[in-house]
Amino acid sequence: MKINVLVDNHASRDYSSEWGLSFFIESSKKILFDFGSSNMFMENAKKLGVDISSLDYLVLSHGHWDHGNGLEYMTNKKLICHPDVFIKRYRKNREYIGLPFSIKEAEKRFDLILSRGPFKIDENIVFLGQIPKIVEFESKDTNFIKEDGSKDFVMDDSALVFNTKKGLVIITGCAHSGICNIIEYSRQITGVSKIYAVIGGFHLKGNDELTTKTINYLKKLDIDIIRTSHCTKFDALVEFYNVFKCKPFASGSIIEL
Repeated sequence: MKINVLVDNHASRDYSSEWGLSFFIESSKKILFDFGSSNMFMENAKKLGVDISSLDYLVLSHGHWDHGNGLEYMTNKKLICHPDVFIKRYRKNREYIGLPFSIKEAEKRFDLILSRGPFKIDENIVFLGQIPKIVEFESKDTNFIKEDGSKDFVMDDSALVFNTKKGLVIITGCAHSGICNIIEYSRQITGVSKIYAVIGGFHLKGNDELTTKTINYLKKLDIDIIRTSHCTKFDALVEFYNVFKCKPFASGSIIEL
């Protein structure tokens, strides 16, 4: 299994970066997971020698601009996502942070597969759909709002789980639903307790109570590989390195599992 990092906030030499995330995953299926905030994922893919046209599925983790704006450069592909990714959403200052097109426009552009529940891509790959709140310390508040001004907890935030011989490999976008919730739900859905790798954005801000509780939870699981970046802020990255000796990824990184 290979994960090509097409977009991240940081870049390896000779690659470009932007605020966003995009992975090209090569497994039993070829999956483009998230798309960054522009067409940069296409430019970096060429440099990596990745043939995007060979993909089997597009998967969108959630409906924020920095993960979905790049979808404007794709068409005529199978797109898997939660149905609520298309709602209009904002920061509290009313800055728009949703997708650049509606569900009706998406239906014209893609073979749309909408799923609130787990969706099996094949026998060993599952799109988790909506993540339930399992861990008490996660997803307790939000800085986002919906069009009517009510709180937006980004309930459409999802992840991919791969069942491998070494254990589960979990791929996240931003983990607004909580990285520990995602892990617990992955174990429930698959019936597999061993977590081999967790890779993606964890949406942790710094050396605070949430980061400490998250690290303490992860320490109990004996996870072989943890790689995070994007929305995991620098202070949190430092704490993860201190505990797990894990390196952040960047545009141009290749993670082989």
